[in-house]
Amino acid sequence: MAVSASAVKELRERTGAGMLDCKKALDETNGDIAKAVDVLRERGLSAAANKAGRVATEGTVESYIHANGRIGVLVEINCETDFVGKTDQFREFARDIAMQIAAANPKFVSREEVPNDELDKEREILRAQALNEGKPEKIVDKMVEGRISKYYEEYCLLEQPFIKDPDKTVHTLLKEKISTIGENISIRRFVRYELGEGLEKKEDNFVAEVMSQAKL
Repeated sequence: MAVSASAVKELRERTGAGMLDCKKALDETNGDIAKAVDVLRERGLSAAANKAGRVATEGTVESYIHANGRIGVLVEINCETDFVGKTDQFREFARDIAMQIAAANPKFVSREEVPNDELDKEREILRAQALNEGKPEKIVDKMVEGRISKYYEEYCLLEQPFIKDPDKTVHTLLKEKISTIGENISIRRFVRYELGEGLEKKEDNFVAEVMSQAKL
């Protein structure tokens, strides 16, 4: 299959690898960006990946309180040195991630954190839904895995579209920062509180509200 220029661009942003290396990796993986990232890492061609193994114990715990006091977020983001942790670029990134969590309400940092029993339950539900929709048995499993990918996009922070630029994921943004700042950076953990959480209340568009408060 022909590899699009946008796919090459996204892979370069994620990894910091050269354009030709990115195109070759995408050609070998039939345009699958996630697999292409792994190929580049295996070959030592990913600038961001080369930094990913380095210890990151400095950084910051960033807070974000929605202006009307209805949502509060704490997120720990690590880097390698105290110097970088105090830079405006790093602090801006931490602020953006806290806003992302407030607006998009992820449950996990990455797909690796999703418990297997929760995935199994979700697959059962999605399989039953597909069968109830009258989908042929032979394509149901493929449909379920496609919908699991949507589950990751909704509930895993790194898989979510970045609220300030939905054309890139939070994972892509993270890799960009690793490449430009020059240190390993990791989003370690977060907690999000919502006023009245668990109580019956009207639905709100928190993405719109958070972005409105940021005056973007």
